[in-house]
Amino acid sequence: MEKIVTVTKEINATPEHIWSLITDLPAMGRWSPENDGGEWIKGSTGPELGAKFRGKNSWEGKSWEAPVTITEFEAPSRFAFEMRVPLIGGADWSFDLERTEGGCKVTQTWIDQRTKVLKVLGAKLSGVPDRVLHTRMSMETTLENLTKEAEG
Repeated sequence: MEKIVTVTKEINATPEHIWSLITDLPAMGRWSPENDGGEWIKGSTGPELGAKFRGKNSWEGKSWEAPVTITEFEAPSRFAFEMRVPLIGGADWSFDLERTEGGCKVTQTWIDQRTKVLKVLGAKLSGVPDRVLHTRMSMETTLENLTKEAEG
């Protein structure tokens, strides 16, 4: 069963400024309570369609890495990537930016694409028994911290 979590936040900054922040995946750890950043891999040196990234994550003393591929890169309106573990699934992530009178509306979406095997393994490896609830909290925190930086 697919689960989708969407969080939206109005930010007093241009879509171009927010775009420059959210596409800097190595810096994502500045805002996220779970993601610690990561590094570009397999010849990728920055954000572009098809670029590969190794995300580093941690929660309550546990840490793990996740392979990411950028699947959509439409500046400055849509940025999406997928995390996939071969044979057991993963998740799709996206950021949609919409210009508003006071800046932009940022919508972050997570689509659960995990198999039952990954749900069980992921809970043990991450220490997060309810991934959907935890992801909503993490996304809300990320957008709140992103807002503070962008408006600061």
